[in-house]
Amino acid sequence: MYPKLLQTVELFKNQPIREERKAVLMNLTEFVQRRIQQGKPISINFICTHNSRRSHFSQIWAQIASAYFDIPGVISYSGGTEATAVYSKVIETLQEQGCKVIKISDTENPTYAIRYDEDHHPIIGFSKKYDHPFNPVHGFAAVMTCSQADGGCPFIPGAEQRIAIPFEDPKVSDGTESQTETYHETSLLIGAEMFYIFSQIKTEK
Repeated sequence: MYPKLLQTVELFKNQPIREERKAVLMNLTEFVQRRIQQGKPISINFICTHNSRRSHFSQIWAQIASAYFDIPGVISYSGGTEATAVYSKVIETLQEQGCKVIKISDTENPTYAIRYDEDHHPIIGFSKKYDHPFNPVHGFAAVMTCSQADGGCPFIPGAEQRIAIPFEDPKVSDGTESQTETYHETSLLIGAEMFYIFSQIKTEK
């Protein structure tokens, strides 16, 4: 894992997680643990309205956390109730926090390859609907990262389990002097919670 990224991971230790929030996060931990015990692959689709901010932070930090804790078989995805584009500040924040990002396509909805070390396949990031062909079809956890998507998607076809882990939208800071700090803090918060989830997983060594 890249050295600067490891420095960001160290910052997660300073992010307090309340006990009531840990109870919410445990739902995803239990899904991952169950799939490991069943010897099945672990697919997680993080879903938000526009698949532009919170769902991408969640997808990327979950994938990095699974690699950090050496949890095998995890593939994280993201989607929205509609497709827009990954917001540029999300990419900028991830770069500042240690990821290497390559723009694969330069369109209104760009595709990015997000690397966290040289030995793992990069995470592919672009905005898409939750049921886009790129995403898993069945046996996955559908993790709702915003209340709007949770309320607007009463049924996610193929999901083995539906889990609500809502985050505050950093979009409220767009165009303000606090934007950079808000996106930085949102990324750290989501990263800390994803790392907490995967730190609880037990694997046979």
